[in-house]
Amino acid sequence: MNIKWLGHSCFKLTSEKGTVIVTDPFDESVGYPMPNVKADIVTSSHSHFDHNYFKAVKGNFDIVDTVGEHNIKGINIKGVNTFHDDEHGAKRGKNIVFVFDIDGIRVCHMGDLGHVLTEKQVEEIGPVDVLLIPVGGYYTIDAKQAVEVMNQLKPKITIPMHYKTEFINFPIDTVDNFLDMTGGKKILSTEIGITKKDLEGEPKVIALNYQYSV
Repeated sequence: MNIKWLGHSCFKLTSEKGTVIVTDPFDESVGYPMPNVKADIVTSSHSHFDHNYFKAVKGNFDIVDTVGEHNIKGINIKGVNTFHDDEHGAKRGKNIVFVFDIDGIRVCHMGDLGHVLTEKQVEEIGPVDVLLIPVGGYYTIDAKQAVEVMNQLKPKITIPMHYKTEFINFPIDTVDNFLDMTGGKKILSTEIGITKKDLEGEPKVIALNYQYSV
């Protein structure tokens, strides 16, 4: 399978058969150029403008924006209820964590998670091979909390998201603190191919590059 970062919390996940999932599409006010992408499935973790702009995505796609079990086009998707803040949603509402089973690899997209997980949430999420996690703080968990969540879920590969770059003016941190804490590395590529063999060995933290593609 292939994971491409389209900026912010938006990823393009492509299965071996070519099924495309796009997560949390954003509108142009975020600062990144609008991603030019076609999808079969689009997920939205919550109904904020930087996570649910479905008009940015092309194609005849199914939308998944609810908790529970979903099976669409041969992809099993599980939505787990969490919160956008550490006050049970009192400040920013609910957030859905999505777990995708793609080619036998379990990819977990944390959305705008605002707190460290409870034992029940960890159990609901289940095993995680690849973790897509916010690290910028302010609106979401910060780097330190992201490390705590990593330790809870124990993924083999972690890819940070929702952090400050040259494209956005949100009052959030860059990815640097998180990479320092985890020994992670930035790569030049915007995407990464993952097979089951890549899940062997020591856990890895990889920050993908951002590059607009037409």
